[in-house]
Amino acid sequence: MTPSQALDVYKKKDTTKVVVRFKAIGNAPIMRNNYFRITAFNKFQAVIQFLRKELAWKASDALFLYINSSFSPAPDDTVGNLFHCFGTEGHLIVNYSSTAAWG
Repeated sequence: MTPSQALDVYKKKDTTKVVVRFKAIGNAPIMRNNYFRITAFNKFQAVIQFLRKELAWKASDALFLYINSSFSPAPDDTVGNLFHCFGTEGHLIVNYSSTAAWG
C-alpha cells in the first residue's frame, strides 16, 4: 500500500454504529434508556455532549465519564477506536458520575 492509499483509508469516515451503554455511578441519575447507537467516527466529545443533553445538565455541572469503570478517555478519541480497543460483549460501556470515581 502506498502512502497515498494509506492516507485515503485514514481519511475515510467509519459510518458503522457502535452500541454505547451508559451506567450511572454514585448519585448520578439513572437513565430510563441506557443503550444508544452512535456513529463510530464521532469523537468522544460528542458522547459527552449527548449525555449532558439526555441528563439535562448544564455545561457548568460536573460530569465524569469512564470507560469500563477504569479510565477517562480524551475528548478527541473516536468512539470507534474506543470500541475496538475496549468494547465488551458488543458494547462500549461508559460509566458516568457527578463526582470523580476512578482515576
